[in-house]
Amino acid sequence: MADIQELQLQIINEFKALSDWTERYKHIIDLGRKLDPLDEEHKVEENLVRGCQSQVWLHTYLDNGKVIFEADSDAAITKGLVALMVRFYSGQDPDTIISTSPDFIKKIGMEEHLSPTRSNGLAAMVKQMKIYAMAYKTKLKQKEEA
Repeated sequence: MADIQELQLQIINEFKALSDWTERYKHIIDLGRKLDPLDEEHKVEENLVRGCQSQVWLHTYLDNGKVIFEADSDAAITKGLVALMVRFYSGQDPDTIISTSPDFIKKIGMEEHLSPTRSNGLAAMVKQMKIYAMAYKTKLKQKEEA
């Protein structure tokens, strides 16, 4: 698993290599297409990310102290955005997720190129992922103390 700061740089370089935002949007949509489909059993109300205009499901579990995220969406660009966030945070430990902001979003200029509703949705995804990480951190701490 790549270090999270290396992942930031990889994503920044990946997007900087694309000539314009038309190419970048195509890349985002491709990332969504490559996202493993989420099992239907996880496409439930409790896994919906609040604050997204599109439907975004975020399923998570802990594997050897690492938080694993799986996701899906019913909209192409949104699915690509959640795929990017899954790639960034999945497989990291709770502390890393809590303490690391996805700075690549600003650095590649994504904020200016997303509609306000998509920006809000992306922020909601990040917030939800950090909430899950906090819950797992608490769970792990309780396990250590037991």
